[in-house]
Amino acid sequence: MAFSIRTIQAFCYRYPLSTPVVTSFGRMLNRPAVFVRAEDQDGVVGWGEVWSNFPSTGAEHRARLVNEVLAPALIGRELDGPAQAFETLTQGTSVLALQCGEPGPFAQAIAGIDLALWDLHARRHRQPLWRLLGGRSGKIKVYASGINPGGARQTAEAAMRRGHRALKLKIGFDMATDLANLAALRTVVGDGMLAADVNQGWSIDQALEIVPRLGEFGLRWLEEPLRADRPRQEWRRLRTSAGMPLAAGENIASREGFEQVLAEDVLDVVQPDIAKWGGLTICRGLADDILKAGKTFCPHYLGGGIGLLASAHLLAGAGGDGWLELDVNDNPLRDQFCGPVFDVSEGLVALNEEPGLGIAPDFSSIERYRTL
Repeated sequence: MAFSIRTIQAFCYRYPLSTPVVTSFGRMLNRPAVFVRAEDQDGVVGWGEVWSNFPSTGAEHRARLVNEVLAPALIGRELDGPAQAFETLTQGTSVLALQCGEPGPFAQAIAGIDLALWDLHARRHRQPLWRLLGGRSGKIKVYASGINPGGARQTAEAAMRRGHRALKLKIGFDMATDLANLAALRTVVGDGMLAADVNQGWSIDQALEIVPRLGEFGLRWLEEPLRADRPRQEWRRLRTSAGMPLAAGENIASREGFEQVLAEDVLDVVQPDIAKWGGLTICRGLADDILKAGKTFCPHYLGGGIGLLASAHLLAGAGGDGWLELDVNDNPLRDQFCGPVFDVSEGLVALNEEPGLGIAPDFSSIERYRTL
């Protein structure tokens, strides 16, 4: 079902935060979102989102990459499907991305366009995206993410009241605080799933010293204890001594990188981010590879609602026993545009049968947050 592109446009928003989102490497004082709208020759519209959390000025830059560099390369072009557009943009800008030292921003902007085209593609086929991606059920597990070290117990309790049954805590700060928060969250979630995210915050020596102290909390996984670019022997060394599953993937941005981690017995949980690298064109097949390797596929996501909803459709499309990451920090750029993912019940969400992503976003309510 070939189509041609009439328009592609990115819109940039920033929602100010009263409580910053904290990681081991920095703080987010506002929540950005870059939403992408694509329309074909028949007036069918699809929506996507570009990863844009860091640096703090990055969202506007990525929106301009979409509008001024990438969109013109697709306007008027007839396409067999989203994959053709993805390869056209990736190959067509590879030298430019290298020349300006920005493979990440280009990959993220291309991923956002790819998500919009998959939504459009599914709408043209009059199928929910999760079903077009091969799913048998629109029901998936979710976990409450983004739990900061300050007020962790209160945040976790609020998440449980909203229907969550699985939690992930940010650690990598003061050890006494980390241990106290893990103990509190284990009490809150009971026998439910509990994970911890270090956000690349430790050296191998720090990790080897700290990880044994985490064993009592029964973690489902320990996420990014080391930098993603550390030598594989460091990751293997930690895996040998950790005594708990390790997780990573949001900062792997190449086919070769994922092939390597799938070929070795280091990561138990693999977490590609479809708005950061690869879009659905790459990550749908990657999800199959993760499951075939005997690992758990859990899409990483921290952003606005459209990318979150697309991640939910990917998880439902791929199947498996993984969880969708659902940030619990205040963010109307997420909550107003994630459709049924907003409604968590007993740790589950149920995607609908509407075509594509199943939503028609109205941005009038967030116009005051628009920056571009």
